[in-house]
Amino acid sequence: MRIAFLLGAGCPLSIRQNGQPLIPDIAGLTSKVKADLLAKPETETVTNGLWTRVEGRGIIDPTIEDLLSHARTLLSLCGNGGVDGFSRAQLEAFDQGACATVRSAVSIPLPAEGTPYHTLASWIQSISREHPVEIFTTNYDELMEQALENRGVPYFDGFVGAASAFLDLDSMVEDDLPARWARLWKMHGSINWWLTKDEHVRRSRDRIDGEQLLIYPSHLKYDQSRQMPYLAMLDRLRVFLRAHQSVVVTCGYSFVDEHINAYLAQGLAGNANASCLALVWGDLSTVPQAVALARKHANLTVMAADGGVIGTVQRCWCYDHKDNHPAYEIAVTQEALPHRSTAPVGQCKWLLGDFAVFGALLASQLSNREAEAGPMT
Repeated sequence: MRIAFLLGAGCPLSIRQNGQPLIPDIAGLTSKVKADLLAKPETETVTNGLWTRVEGRGIIDPTIEDLLSHARTLLSLCGNGGVDGFSRAQLEAFDQGACATVRSAVSIPLPAEGTPYHTLASWIQSISREHPVEIFTTNYDELMEQALENRGVPYFDGFVGAASAFLDLDSMVEDDLPARWARLWKMHGSINWWLTKDEHVRRSRDRIDGEQLLIYPSHLKYDQSRQMPYLAMLDRLRVFLRAHQSVVVTCGYSFVDEHINAYLAQGLAGNANASCLALVWGDLSTVPQAVALARKHANLTVMAADGGVIGTVQRCWCYDHKDNHPAYEIAVTQEALPHRSTAPVGQCKWLLGDFAVFGALLASQLSNREAEAGPMT
């Protein structure tokens, strides 16, 4: 069986430091970017103007990705002059300032031990497999890379090289690396991807003047994006779902990205042997797009705090406590979940939408494997 994980923005929220998430979610990033840009005279006017225009399009709570898309669309139209009351210099200052703030906010090192990222990396390292484990993520951070390297798990992310790695599309297409190498596909870009002046993509922690940070590169024209990591990473999801007996487990993903949803829907519709298990942090009401897809595709199972959609049937979890499975106490509670679920006390609630709890489940599997193996002789 081919196994993949789709990790969304909710995953870093499960790691807390001093009571705060290690990396803020998209709403937190948006607030930080807005505050930083409004505090600078060179970006205050353009920031207010862009926010007003995006909200005028009916987007009530725009995110930084909405703002970057709008600013980059205007940049592609303005030529050497201006457009919609903004100069090219203003729009470029907004883009560069927003990306710099995002990069600073998510460039947080992973704690040395004890995170669900470490557990996932250990699980990938330990399982016997004929096919590589593939990790898809919408996050810009480097937490998964740090965990894989900490555990000594070899992985391929589409780039080849060290000091200034280059994108190798041929290797991505041929995919003939050993199965023990994990695959890491960052579908919304990364804080260490740069678009060079001659429109090549390189991966490096060092920035060169004149290069553009490639996070959320939705602004690229089709002829450009064909050569960019963005569509190449998405295409890996399409290829994965076409394979025989493939399973995608999502965690921290809220199903708000229509591009990814479309690839999931097409893959599940075209391959009856493919399946997707969506682990949702909150109630079903928080993921209407996931519910709608699961009502159409029987091989998409959505499991939220208050209920699930299984085999296209949507129901709440029951009130019966079942303790005949060793992982039951990890995955289920009947206690109240304030700020997460409206389900009443006594009703079962699904916990695995929390990446930290999902990590605990993987850790229990690893410990069971060790117990079954017994002492070495």
